[in-house]
Amino acid sequence: MSEGGPTNRWDAGDYDGDHAFVHEMGASVVGLLDPEPGDRILDLGCGTGHLTAEIAAAVGDEGDVVGVDQSAEMITEAREQYPGLAFERADVTEYDPGESFDAVFSNAALHWMTDQDAVVGRVADALRPRSGDERSESAGGRFVAEMGGHGNVAAIVDATIQELAGRGYEASSPWYFPTVGEQASLLERHGFEVRLARLFDRPTELDGGLEGLRNWLGMFGDSLLAGPDESERREIVTAVEDRCRDALFDAESGTWTADYRRLRFEAVRATG
Repeated sequence: MSEGGPTNRWDAGDYDGDHAFVHEMGASVVGLLDPEPGDRILDLGCGTGHLTAEIAAAVGDEGDVVGVDQSAEMITEAREQYPGLAFERADVTEYDPGESFDAVFSNAALHWMTDQDAVVGRVADALRPRSGDERSESAGGRFVAEMGGHGNVAAIVDATIQELAGRGYEASSPWYFPTVGEQASLLERHGFEVRLARLFDRPTELDGGLEGLRNWLGMFGDSLLAGPDESERREIVTAVEDRCRDALFDAESGTWTADYRRLRFEAVRATG
């Protein structure tokens, strides 16, 4: 999931276990995509392939779905779980499918990709152009996605950066969490007409009880915590828990809640 951006070590089994909320909450994004029989769709940053499979079921045998991810671990798991579907390991900034798609879909992946111009340019190239007389919301050449938006997990990121800075490490957020305006402008520069763009809060309970925040940092925080060795990283994570406890931990239920903010959009490739 780290195409064109920060590297992260992915444990596909753990991703599908304690962090299954990522694809479970992506089901409503598939609803926005509204795949139809016969559609050809690219799933960008497909992870372990669960949403790819949902899309494939909707397009049927007459359609075609391809899942792409840079993580070898994710692609291996996706192929094992869904052997009848097409999955490719590729860096999105260099990916050339050789054919055009009716839609490109992405859930919880775009914010890992720091070279956004290259990514959106590749998406535009992969979509079939909209013909001049197509004006309906179901017109082809669509880009439908949800990603981390401005302020996403800010409490966790800020606490981690503060703790790292106090120990002499220079650190900044490794992710791209844009505002609505930033993302819309990026899409328009690459020839898209933005049909929908919405930023919203989505507080997300983390599995694992008392270990929930620690597990989350263990899965997603490699780039953020790249400087310290393993022993010091454990100390830093404990300190981050202390910094975040008042804001994010419910002692009564023993549950951590991450301060997620999501940006969801739908855009159509302009007349070509």
